[in-house]
Amino acid sequence: MNWISNYVRPRINSIFSRREVPDNLWSKCDDCGAMLFHREIRDNLNVCTNCGHHMAITPRDRFETLFDGGVFAEIDVPEPVADPLHFRDQKKYPDRMRSAQKSTGEKEAMLVAHGEIGRTPIVAAAQDFSFMGGSMGMYVGNAIVAAAEAAVEHRCPLILFSAAGGARMQEGILSLMQMPRTTVAVQMLKEAGLPYIVVLTHPTTGGVTASYAMLGDVQIAEPNALICFAGPRVIEQTIREKLPEGFQRAEYLLEHGMLDRVTPRKELRGELITITRMLMGLPPAIHGDLPSPDETSTSSAPAEDSETK
Repeated sequence: MNWISNYVRPRINSIFSRREVPDNLWSKCDDCGAMLFHREIRDNLNVCTNCGHHMAITPRDRFETLFDGGVFAEIDVPEPVADPLHFRDQKKYPDRMRSAQKSTGEKEAMLVAHGEIGRTPIVAAAQDFSFMGGSMGMYVGNAIVAAAEAAVEHRCPLILFSAAGGARMQEGILSLMQMPRTTVAVQMLKEAGLPYIVVLTHPTTGGVTASYAMLGDVQIAEPNALICFAGPRVIEQTIREKLPEGFQRAEYLLEHGMLDRVTPRKELRGELITITRMLMGLPPAIHGDLPSPDETSTSSAPAEDSETK
Protein backbone atom coordinates (compact mmCIF):
# COMPACT_ATOMS: atom_id res chain seq x y z
CA MET A 1 0.00 0.00 0.00
CA ASN A 2 1.33 3.44 -0.87
CA TRP A 3 0.13 7.02 -1.14
CA ILE A 4 -1.32 6.36 -4.62
CA SER A 5 -3.60 3.62 -3.29
CA ASN A 6 -4.41 5.40 -0.06
CA TYR A 7 -5.00 8.92 -1.36
CA VAL A 8 -4.89 9.45 -5.14
CA ARG A 9 -7.19 6.61 -6.22
CA PRO A 10 -9.98 7.36 -3.68
CA ARG A 11 -9.73 11.04 -4.63
CA ILE A 12 -10.13 10.28 -8.33
CA ASN A 13 -13.04 7.94 -7.63
CA SER A 14 -14.81 10.58 -5.57
CA ILE A 15 -14.46 13.15 -8.37
CA PHE A 16 -15.63 10.94 -11.22
CA SER A 17 -18.09 8.73 -9.39
CA ARG A 18 -21.73 9.20 -10.40
CA ARG A 19 -23.78 11.13 -7.89
CA GLU A 20 -27.43 10.40 -7.33
CA VAL A 21 -29.69 13.31 -8.34
CA PRO A 22 -33.27 13.39 -7.02
CA ASP A 23 -35.90 12.86 -9.73
CA ASN A 24 -38.05 15.81 -8.63
CA LEU A 25 -35.45 18.54 -9.24
CA TRP A 26 -36.39 19.01 -12.89
CA SER A 27 -39.65 19.13 -14.83
CA LYS A 28 -40.14 18.89 -18.59
CA CYS A 29 -42.44 21.33 -20.36
CA ASP A 30 -45.25 19.45 -22.12
CA ASP A 31 -45.24 21.95 -25.00
CA CYS A 32 -41.64 22.91 -25.87
CA GLY A 33 -39.79 20.11 -24.06
CA ALA A 34 -37.53 22.46 -22.09
CA MET A 35 -36.11 21.14 -18.81
CA LEU A 36 -37.06 23.49 -15.97
CA PHE A 37 -35.58 23.62 -12.47
CA HIS A 38 -38.27 22.95 -9.86
CA ARG A 39 -37.72 26.20 -7.95
CA GLU A 40 -37.74 28.22 -11.14
CA ILE A 41 -41.04 26.78 -12.30
CA ARG A 42 -42.61 27.05 -8.85
CA ASP A 43 -41.70 30.73 -8.62
CA ASN A 44 -43.29 31.20 -12.05
CA LEU A 45 -46.59 29.56 -10.92
CA ASN A 46 -46.04 26.42 -13.03
CA VAL A 47 -45.77 28.44 -16.23
CA CYS A 48 -42.91 27.51 -18.58
CA THR A 49 -40.27 30.24 -18.55
CA ASN A 50 -39.25 29.29 -22.09
CA CYS A 51 -42.53 29.22 -24.03
CA GLY A 52 -45.20 30.42 -21.55
CA HIS A 53 -47.07 27.11 -21.54
CA HIS A 54 -49.42 26.84 -18.55
CA MET A 55 -48.88 23.53 -16.79
CA ALA A 56 -51.16 22.02 -14.16
CA ILE A 57 -51.14 23.52 -10.67
CA THR A 58 -52.74 22.03 -7.59
CA PRO A 59 -55.59 23.87 -5.84
CA ARG A 60 -53.51 24.28 -2.69
CA ASP A 61 -50.58 25.83 -4.57
CA ARG A 62 -52.99 28.06 -6.46
CA PHE A 63 -54.61 29.29 -3.26
CA GLU A 64 -51.22 30.03 -1.68
CA THR A 65 -50.52 32.48 -4.49
CA LEU A 66 -54.10 33.77 -4.76
CA PHE A 67 -54.96 34.73 -1.18
CA ASP A 68 -53.29 37.59 0.68
CA GLY A 69 -50.13 36.24 2.30
CA GLY A 70 -51.14 32.72 1.24
CA VAL A 71 -53.52 32.59 4.22
CA PHE A 72 -56.88 30.88 3.81
CA ALA A 73 -59.31 28.78 5.83
CA GLU A 74 -60.65 25.56 4.34
CA ILE A 75 -64.43 25.15 4.28
CA ASP A 76 -65.81 21.80 5.38
CA VAL A 77 -67.61 19.79 2.70
CA PRO A 78 -70.20 17.14 3.64
CA GLU A 79 -68.99 13.62 2.95
CA PRO A 80 -71.13 11.65 0.44
CA VAL A 81 -71.72 7.91 0.41
CA ALA A 82 -68.37 6.25 -0.26
CA ASP A 83 -69.34 3.74 -2.98
CA PRO A 84 -73.06 4.10 -3.79
CA LEU A 85 -73.07 1.81 -6.86
CA HIS A 86 -70.42 -0.70 -5.71
CA PHE A 87 -68.70 0.05 -9.00
CA ARG A 88 -65.79 -2.05 -10.16
CA ASP A 89 -63.79 -2.07 -13.40
CA GLN A 90 -60.10 -3.03 -13.26
CA LYS A 91 -60.13 -1.81 -9.64
CA LYS A 92 -62.78 -1.27 -7.03
CA TYR A 93 -63.91 2.34 -6.70
CA PRO A 94 -62.72 2.66 -3.06
CA ASP A 95 -59.29 1.38 -4.15
CA ARG A 96 -59.10 4.03 -6.87
CA MET A 97 -60.07 6.68 -4.34
CA ARG A 98 -57.37 5.59 -1.89
CA SER A 99 -54.79 5.58 -4.69
CA ALA A 100 -55.77 9.12 -5.76
CA GLN A 101 -55.72 10.37 -2.17
CA LYS A 102 -52.26 8.90 -1.64
CA SER A 103 -50.80 10.36 -4.84
CA THR A 104 -52.29 13.87 -4.41
CA GLY A 105 -52.40 14.21 -0.63
CA GLU A 106 -55.95 15.56 -0.94
CA LYS A 107 -59.25 14.11 0.20
CA GLU A 108 -61.12 14.72 -3.06
CA ALA A 109 -61.09 16.51 -6.40
CA MET A 110 -62.14 19.96 -5.15
CA LEU A 111 -60.79 22.30 -2.46
CA VAL A 112 -62.97 25.09 -1.02
CA ALA A 113 -61.54 27.96 1.03
CA HIS A 114 -62.39 31.38 2.44
CA GLY A 115 -59.97 34.31 2.68
CA GLU A 116 -59.07 37.69 1.22
CA ILE A 117 -57.53 38.85 -2.05
CA GLY A 118 -56.48 42.50 -2.09
CA ARG A 119 -58.25 42.90 1.27
CA THR A 120 -61.47 41.72 -0.37
CA PRO A 121 -63.17 38.68 1.26
CA ILE A 122 -63.96 35.88 -1.18
CA VAL A 123 -64.83 32.20 -1.26
CA ALA A 124 -62.80 30.15 -3.75
CA ALA A 125 -63.22 26.61 -5.06
CA ALA A 126 -60.69 24.82 -7.26
CA GLN A 127 -60.66 21.43 -8.96
CA ASP A 128 -57.64 19.16 -8.95
CA PHE A 129 -57.19 17.46 -12.34
CA SER A 130 -54.60 15.09 -10.88
CA PHE A 131 -57.33 13.59 -8.66
CA MET A 132 -59.09 11.16 -11.00
CA GLY A 133 -59.09 13.74 -13.79
CA GLY A 134 -60.90 16.27 -11.59
CA SER A 135 -64.04 14.29 -12.30
CA MET A 136 -67.34 15.61 -10.97
CA GLY A 137 -68.86 13.31 -8.41
CA MET A 138 -71.14 13.80 -5.42
CA TYR A 139 -68.32 15.32 -3.37
CA VAL A 140 -67.67 17.99 -6.02
CA GLY A 141 -71.39 18.77 -6.06
CA ASN A 142 -71.39 19.07 -2.26
CA ALA A 143 -68.29 21.27 -2.45
CA ILE A 144 -69.90 23.75 -4.84
CA VAL A 145 -73.08 23.89 -2.77
CA ALA A 146 -70.99 24.46 0.38
CA ALA A 147 -69.00 27.18 -1.39
CA ALA A 148 -72.17 28.96 -2.55
CA GLU A 149 -73.70 28.77 0.94
CA ALA A 150 -70.50 30.15 2.49
CA ALA A 151 -70.42 33.00 -0.04
CA VAL A 152 -74.03 33.90 0.77
CA GLU A 153 -73.33 33.70 4.52
CA HIS A 154 -70.26 35.96 4.28
CA ARG A 155 -71.83 38.20 1.60
CA CYS A 156 -68.81 37.85 -0.69
CA PRO A 157 -68.06 36.70 -4.27
CA LEU A 158 -67.43 33.10 -5.26
CA ILE A 159 -64.46 32.42 -7.56
CA LEU A 160 -64.29 28.93 -9.07
CA PHE A 161 -61.32 27.39 -10.90
CA SER A 162 -62.49 24.54 -13.11
CA ALA A 163 -60.33 21.67 -14.39
CA ALA A 164 -62.12 18.42 -15.17
CA GLY A 165 -62.57 15.60 -17.60
CA GLY A 166 -66.32 15.52 -16.95
CA ALA A 167 -68.60 13.44 -14.73
CA ARG A 168 -67.25 10.55 -12.66
CA MET A 169 -68.38 7.32 -14.26
CA GLN A 170 -67.97 5.34 -11.02
CA GLU A 171 -70.97 7.21 -9.61
CA GLY A 172 -73.16 6.93 -12.71
CA ILE A 173 -76.43 8.88 -12.65
CA LEU A 174 -75.57 10.27 -9.20
CA SER A 175 -72.66 12.10 -10.82
CA LEU A 176 -74.86 13.53 -13.58
CA MET A 177 -77.31 14.78 -10.94
CA GLN A 178 -74.61 17.22 -9.78
CA MET A 179 -75.21 19.27 -12.92
CA PRO A 180 -78.64 20.56 -11.82
CA ARG A 181 -77.51 20.71 -8.18
CA THR A 182 -74.60 23.01 -8.97
CA THR A 183 -76.82 25.09 -11.27
CA VAL A 184 -79.18 25.66 -8.33
CA ALA A 185 -76.17 26.62 -6.16
CA VAL A 186 -75.14 29.24 -8.73
CA GLN A 187 -78.72 30.55 -8.77
CA MET A 188 -78.47 31.05 -4.99
CA LEU A 189 -75.62 33.50 -5.59
CA LYS A 190 -77.52 35.36 -8.30
CA GLU A 191 -80.59 35.73 -6.08
CA ALA A 192 -78.35 37.07 -3.30
CA GLY A 193 -76.84 39.60 -5.71
CA LEU A 194 -73.33 38.18 -5.32
CA PRO A 195 -70.75 37.81 -8.13
CA TYR A 196 -69.85 34.39 -9.46
CA ILE A 197 -66.57 34.36 -11.38
CA VAL A 198 -65.28 31.30 -13.22
CA VAL A 199 -61.67 30.74 -14.26
CA LEU A 200 -61.50 27.92 -16.79
CA THR A 201 -58.18 26.08 -16.81
CA HIS A 202 -56.84 23.27 -18.97
CA PRO A 203 -58.80 21.10 -19.50
CA THR A 204 -62.46 21.86 -18.71
CA THR A 205 -64.70 19.36 -20.49
CA GLY A 206 -67.85 17.26 -20.33
CA GLY A 207 -70.63 17.79 -17.81
CA VAL A 208 -68.60 20.40 -15.95
CA THR A 209 -68.64 22.65 -19.02
CA ALA A 210 -72.35 21.90 -19.43
CA SER A 211 -73.14 23.16 -15.93
CA TYR A 212 -71.38 25.39 -13.40
CA ALA A 213 -68.24 26.12 -15.45
CA MET A 214 -70.13 28.22 -18.02
CA LEU A 215 -72.57 30.03 -15.72
CA GLY A 216 -70.28 32.74 -14.38
CA ASP A 217 -71.05 36.44 -14.40
CA VAL A 218 -67.50 36.79 -15.71
CA GLN A 219 -65.79 34.00 -17.68
CA ILE A 220 -61.97 34.03 -17.66
CA ALA A 221 -59.67 31.38 -19.09
CA GLU A 222 -55.98 30.64 -18.91
CA PRO A 223 -54.08 30.73 -22.22
CA ASN A 224 -54.53 27.76 -24.58
CA ALA A 225 -56.90 25.96 -22.19
CA LEU A 226 -59.08 23.27 -23.79
CA ILE A 227 -62.73 24.12 -23.06
CA CYS A 228 -65.44 21.93 -24.56
CA PHE A 229 -68.19 19.39 -23.99
CA ALA A 230 -67.09 16.74 -26.48
CA GLY A 231 -63.41 16.75 -27.37
CA PRO A 232 -62.10 17.71 -30.82
CA ARG A 233 -61.11 14.13 -31.66
CA VAL A 234 -64.65 12.89 -31.01
CA ILE A 235 -66.13 15.68 -33.12
CA GLU A 236 -63.75 14.99 -36.02
CA GLN A 237 -64.67 11.30 -35.98
CA THR A 238 -68.38 12.17 -35.92
CA ILE A 239 -68.54 14.81 -38.67
CA ARG A 240 -65.58 13.37 -40.63
CA GLU A 241 -64.11 16.81 -41.20
CA LYS A 242 -60.93 18.57 -40.12
CA LEU A 243 -61.57 21.17 -37.42
CA PRO A 244 -60.15 24.72 -37.55
CA GLU A 245 -56.76 25.40 -36.00
CA GLY A 246 -57.04 26.05 -32.27
CA PHE A 247 -60.66 24.85 -32.17
CA GLN A 248 -62.08 24.75 -28.61
CA ARG A 249 -59.02 26.49 -27.18
CA ALA A 250 -59.42 29.56 -24.96
CA GLU A 251 -58.35 32.07 -27.62
CA TYR A 252 -60.77 30.58 -30.18
CA LEU A 253 -63.67 30.80 -27.70
CA LEU A 254 -62.74 34.38 -26.83
CA GLU A 255 -62.91 35.34 -30.50
CA HIS A 256 -66.35 33.72 -30.78
CA GLY A 257 -67.84 35.42 -27.72
CA MET A 258 -67.92 32.55 -25.22
CA LEU A 259 -65.32 34.09 -22.88
CA ASP A 260 -64.73 37.55 -21.46
CA ARG A 261 -60.98 37.35 -20.99
CA VAL A 262 -57.94 35.15 -21.53
CA THR A 263 -55.50 36.02 -18.78
CA PRO A 264 -52.02 34.61 -18.04
CA ARG A 265 -51.72 33.03 -14.62
CA LYS A 266 -49.26 35.59 -13.26
CA GLU A 267 -51.69 38.42 -14.05
CA LEU A 268 -54.78 36.60 -12.80
CA ARG A 269 -54.69 37.63 -9.14
CA GLY A 270 -54.56 41.34 -9.96
CA GLU A 271 -57.38 41.01 -12.46
CA LEU A 272 -59.57 39.09 -10.01
CA ILE A 273 -59.01 41.75 -7.35
CA THR A 274 -60.09 44.47 -9.78
CA ILE A 275 -63.17 42.56 -10.99
CA THR A 276 -64.39 41.50 -7.54
CA ARG A 277 -64.09 45.00 -6.08
CA MET A 278 -65.81 46.47 -9.13
CA LEU A 279 -68.72 44.01 -8.96
CA MET A 280 -69.08 44.53 -5.20
CA GLY A 281 -69.19 48.30 -5.62
CA LEU A 282 -65.94 48.82 -3.70
CA PRO A 283 -63.25 51.42 -4.46
CA PRO A 284 -60.09 50.26 -6.30
CA ALA A 285 -57.66 48.26 -4.21
CA ILE A 286 -54.77 50.12 -2.57
CA HIS A 287 -51.48 48.48 -3.49
CA GLY A 288 -49.42 47.55 -0.47
CA ASP A 289 -49.87 45.59 2.70
CA LEU A 290 -52.15 48.01 4.55
CA PRO A 291 -55.95 47.87 4.31
CA SER A 292 -57.93 50.68 2.74
CA PRO A 293 -58.42 53.66 5.09
CA ASP A 294 -61.84 53.97 6.74
CA GLU A 295 -63.68 56.98 5.33
CA THR A 296 -65.41 57.75 8.61
CA SER A 297 -62.21 57.72 10.62
CA THR A 298 -60.34 59.89 8.13
CA SER A 299 -63.17 62.42 7.89
CA SER A 300 -63.56 62.67 11.69
CA ALA A 301 -59.86 63.04 12.43
CA PRO A 302 -59.54 66.74 11.40
CA ALA A 303 -62.61 67.63 13.48
CA GLU A 304 -61.10 66.08 16.59
CA ASP A 305 -57.85 67.97 16.00
CA SER A 306 -59.70 71.28 15.64
CA GLU A 307 -61.57 70.67 18.90
CA THR A 308 -58.38 70.03 20.82
CA LYS A 309 -56.86 73.21 19.41
